[in-house]
Amino acid sequence: MDRNILICGVGGQGTVLSSKLIASAFMADGEVVHSAETIGMAQRGGSVTSHIRVGRAVFSPLIPEGRGDLMLSFEPAEAVRNLNYLKADGIVIVNSHPVKPITESLKETGYDGSEMTAYLQQHYLQTYVVDSHEICRPFGSVKFFNIIMLGIACGLGALGVAQSLVVAEIEKKVKEKFVEVNKQAFAAGVKLGENYATN
Repeated sequence: MDRNILICGVGGQGTVLSSKLIASAFMADGEVVHSAETIGMAQRGGSVTSHIRVGRAVFSPLIPEGRGDLMLSFEPAEAVRNLNYLKADGIVIVNSHPVKPITESLKETGYDGSEMTAYLQQHYLQTYVVDSHEICRPFGSVKFFNIIMLGIACGLGALGVAQSLVVAEIEKKVKEKFVEVNKQAFAAGVKLGENYATN
């Protein structure tokens, strides 16, 4: 299998954990995996991008431009910023809620993410816009959104690895007291992804 997956967002959204869970799930399935993170001022809301490449013919951890199969974006502007990595027929799963930079609070530019998601929907047929606040409401925190995004990708059949393998990695890599709620969040994402796939 050859698979190129890009995860992007800002610091504190769980992009690196998502990357590790995906990479480990593929490795548990016997695949060769290369991954890399590009992190800029992550603890202060800076950009975080994770590349995951799967396949025996892959020799570089960074996805070449125009070769990405799937993008999971936790922030709408970050999705647009990283589009150069995505195939013309690539799949985009993107959060509708922006994380506003400090410059927005100073200048009031009106950035709300809607222009970004509209652009994605116009240019990429397989764009799925997810309201992180709404889907995370039952779990009491948007901190579970990264796990929900993995579930959505699995439910759509876009991730390329079995749901059971992702769940097994959640059980291994998430702190024990948070495992059950993360499994519930993943299941909620799977259900949403399956709904997207049938509509």
